[in-house]
Amino acid sequence: MGIMRILAILLIIAGVLGLAYGGFTYTQATHEAQLGPIGLSVDENHMISIPIWVSITSIAVGGVALFFGGKLI
Repeated sequence: MGIMRILAILLIIAGVLGLAYGGFTYTQATHEAQLGPIGLSVDENHMISIPIWVSITSIAVGGVALFFGGKLI
């Protein structure tokens, strides 16, 4: 399987996952304090939204690349 087909399949998978989940979250430790034997920390949750148009474009570009392969270049 050529590199173009692998990239096309990865683009399609990424687009479908973007449509299914709509984004992802991650946690970032922002503040830490040590007050004697007591430790305090603050964790912030961040949400990264993936726009629908990005997911659809990824699926479309992956489909075109999978269909045509390296014939266009």
